[in-house]
Amino acid sequence: MAERQEFTAGRQEGQEGTAERLEGQAERLEGADRDLEALPARGTAELKAILEALIFASPEPLTAKALVKLLDTEPKEDVHAALSALKGDYERPGGLQLVEVAGGYQIVTRPDLHEWVRRLFHERTTQKLTVQGLETLAVIAYRQPVGRAEIEEIRGVSAGGVLRSLQERGLIEVVGRSEALGRPLLYGTAAMFLELLGLRDLADLPRAEERTIALRPHRPEPEGGEDAAAYVEAES
Repeated sequence: MAERQEFTAGRQEGQEGTAERLEGQAERLEGADRDLEALPARGTAELKAILEALIFASPEPLTAKALVKLLDTEPKEDVHAALSALKGDYERPGGLQLVEVAGGYQIVTRPDLHEWVRRLFHERTTQKLTVQGLETLAVIAYRQPVGRAEIEEIRGVSAGGVLRSLQERGLIEVVGRSEALGRPLLYGTAAMFLELLGLRDLADLPRAEERTIALRPHRPEPEGGEDAAAYVEAES
């Protein structure tokens, strides 16, 4: 009987100790919450500085959604307000500009200063796209999603090598498969295409009437000295 009483007393003491520890943890958690609530909200100037640093450091355009997620300790409205203020700051004359490209934000040098920036990297050479590559890229940009067969019908030549080259450069990507026989691959432009052209989205592409004959189905050159200029007129 004495042993049982001692066991019961020991268990009660253990339970009381556990309860005290739990109460202490709860108090510490409540204190931490109060400390977080007591932290002063960052001002617009500090938020702008943070946003500017994030956008500048990112190798890819940062969307507003991504910025809000990165600053998840700040009110969403404050982040958007700071972003708007930052865009206003970059409207002033300067060597850099904040642009909306590929659905996000990026800090880049002004286009009219390209020649000066190029001198800094004069030892670097950039391989330019061939005429065939540019024509194929234009067809994909305006007809996407588009398959290889349609591209070849429009251009009148094989497009296999050009498509591989554009994919390797990150300008186009496979976006699905056609319902046609054999379910051929369909191609569309990639985010890199928008970045290089400085476009926010595909809606910023030139209007349909500004497209060239490269987007028309291929036709053999007419006989009889007809003016060849008719083949490069804008599509009506």
